[in-house]
Amino acid sequence: MKRRKWIAICLLAAVALVLFVQQSTSRASEEEIRESIASITDTVMRRARQCYVIEGAYPQDLRYLEENYGLAVNHEEYLIVYNAFAENLPPEIRVKYKGGSNGA
Repeated sequence: MKRRKWIAICLLAAVALVLFVQQSTSRASEEEIRESIASITDTVMRRARQCYVIEGAYPQDLRYLEENYGLAVNHEEYLIVYNAFAENLPPEIRVKYKGGSNGA
């Protein structure tokens, strides 16, 4: 009887440990995604400002930054909404994580 209790306690502890590790990993992944989104948003804005300084106007679309200012975007994992209102106003930039090939 004591042996069964010991086995049950060990199994419960193992399950609890697995759940804890899984939840910790999930939190770390979410934080990494948030940091990536912030970094991508910042990079796109810096490239747009660079364009504004050099050309006197903000670009009308993201593709222009990719083709002329070296912006590299992983379109499989991230959706970037680049909304330019006017040549003299900074664009609205929103980045969303799509999940990509890693399934996260």
